Amino acid sequence: MRYLTDRKRAVGMGASKTGTQHHWFMQVSSVALIFLVPLFVFTFGPILGGTYEEIVAYYSRPLPAVIAALTMVVGMMHFKNGCQMALEDYVHGLTGRLLVIFVTCLSYAIAAVSVFALVRIAL
Repeated sequence: MRYLTDRKRAVGMGASKTGTQHHWFMQVSSVALIFLVPLFVFTFGPILGGTYEEIVAYYSRPLPAVIAALTMVVGMMHFKNGCQMALEDYVHGLTGRLLVIFVTCLSYAIAAVSVFALVRIAL
């Protein structure tokens, strides 16, 4: 039987020294989304159900396009960090690492495709 102190048992299993930065980013993105999501809903609502030409004309204006792009980018980065935190906490080993990589790639892809679609509509 080994007699180890609590500190010796915890060596090598501690924090990765990014917890504060991760927590701060989640707080900032949450506050940003508090403002962006209602703005997105109020700018997206009037055009919902419109024809293709009306939607292209509406998102050719800078304000709705910028609000939609910011909402998608900040939302996807918040999603990425939240899923990464949950996966690191509950899924271990190679499966956890692969899922973190998948979620990261998925969130960046969704953000990129949504911004690309808005740019295509605006131009």
